[in-house]
Amino acid sequence: MSPEKTALLGAIAGFTIFLGLPIGRVRGMSERMRAFLSVLAAGILLFIFWDVLDAAHEILESGLLFAKAGGGWGTFAGRGVMAIVGIMAGGLGLAWIEHQMQVRRARAPMAGGSVDAVAAGAVPSQELARLAERASLTLGMLIAIAIGLHNFSEGLAIGVSARAGEVALATTLIVGFALHNATEGFGIVGPLGAVRPSWRWLFVAGLVGGGPTFAGTLVGYRVTSPALEISFYTLAAGAILYVVGQLWKSADRRLGSRMVLFGLSVGFLIGLASDLVITYGGG
Repeated sequence: MSPEKTALLGAIAGFTIFLGLPIGRVRGMSERMRAFLSVLAAGILLFIFWDVLDAAHEILESGLLFAKAGGGWGTFAGRGVMAIVGIMAGGLGLAWIEHQMQVRRARAPMAGGSVDAVAAGAVPSQELARLAERASLTLGMLIAIAIGLHNFSEGLAIGVSARAGEVALATTLIVGFALHNATEGFGIVGPLGAVRPSWRWLFVAGLVGGGPTFAGTLVGYRVTSPALEISFYTLAAGAILYVVGQLWKSADRRLGSRMVLFGLSVGFLIGLASDLVITYGGG
């Protein structure tokens, strides 16, 4: 498969994420339904978490077997360190980014008052609504970042297969990832609750979440690196773990434990079903 065709199909696979994003503009949903959509999205993310950790484990396992066969422990040790750093950086990195955003918002002067007014509880209702909206949009963008890290790894798989001449496998991966990414678009906007994002925000979120599939395809066509793969797999795993924790905490207050667990289970099964298309094709 030529580099140009590979790049085009990688772009198609990545940007199908835009198919699920417009649901964020739908009006008239109840608060309880939006909360359930949030945990459904968290369930999809849980599947992605399991998927990327499984892929990272395979790379670690190959390094361990290589060392056992007498090839030296350097490869396994290096991959192990990358896995640890990736998971920690993914989760703590998003936590740090969100904290910095909150600090900057708190320091910014507000209309009709200052930060002191906030401490005193004299915050206008409009300002509270604006801050809540920003918090929801921030969480949605953090989810897009986590999904983007995962999708870069998917793009690597497409690029490697295409370069190796495995056209059937590469095509199946593209179709499977396209279906999978469509559900990821819903995963980004599901947790926004009553916030109705602008088309510009949805466009940026789509680029952040789906663009890395295209970029990964270009890189994978030219470079084969287990170290690169495990870095992005574990970064994605850590980031997703942090985001799922945030979604779970928020939804539990509005739905209760049973509905949260039900939504997580259904979301996980949706992610699994979309991934089976890839497995069926040999990916």
